[in-house]
Amino acid sequence: MEKYLTALKDLLIEYSPKVLTALAILIVGLFIIGLIIRMTKKLMHKRGVDETLQKFLGNLLGWTLKILLFVTVVAKLGVETTSFAAILAAAGLAIGLALQGSLSNFAGGALIMIFKPFKVGDLIEAQGELGVVKEIQIFTTQINTPNNKLVIIPNGALSNGNITNYSTEGILRVDLTMGVSYDSDIKQTKDVLMNVLKSNSKVLKDPEPTINVSELADSSVNFAVRPWSTVADYWDVYFGITEECKLALDKAGIEIPYPHQVEIRKNA
Repeated sequence: MEKYLTALKDLLIEYSPKVLTALAILIVGLFIIGLIIRMTKKLMHKRGVDETLQKFLGNLLGWTLKILLFVTVVAKLGVETTSFAAILAAAGLAIGLALQGSLSNFAGGALIMIFKPFKVGDLIEAQGELGVVKEIQIFTTQINTPNNKLVIIPNGALSNGNITNYSTEGILRVDLTMGVSYDSDIKQTKDVLMNVLKSNSKVLKDPEPTINVSELADSSVNFAVRPWSTVADYWDVYFGITEECKLALDKAGIEIPYPHQVEIRKNA
């Protein structure tokens, strides 16, 4: 018993300073980590970083610092950390390879949230899809198409491709083409079409709409009809002006050419 008590006393004398030092490092380290995370989140909030990205980066930073603190505490206790660090490195490599696509999407989401090429509610065209941005998540972006389909686009592909934002400037030009016959009077046709544009309440007065001859096609004289509208009224103007132009041209007796099928009969 005396021998065991002596050995226990020697162990306490030898390891007590290490344990107390490791415990002090752990307490102070956790306090500093909490301080760093709070300062980082405060800085990101001040810079206008998206809240979802703030939480994700805060958690990622916290776990990284805690793992480093754990390794430091274990090393202070006298445990060999070389093999432990090798295991962590191998595990990190395996996880990185397994989540390569997810990490790419995360990086893309971070870039979108930081540089903000679009925001929720914007009308965008990207990856062959056109729609209104419904939600921007850390890995994917959701958009609603004009026919009310929900499209989920990975942020990795989205951030690396071309993005057309129709909402940034607030207004859009509606590009229409109207073809009339060669017998039609050009000035009369332009006046009829311009009256349609000016009488539509959803067509903006500034910038002014324009009508110009754009092409002398095989069977028609084509006019480029260019009204402007808000983003919200784009489709109403597009479809409404198309219909109103047809009605106005018919009323003015201006012919819109169309292919005619000629039947040729052979005498028996």
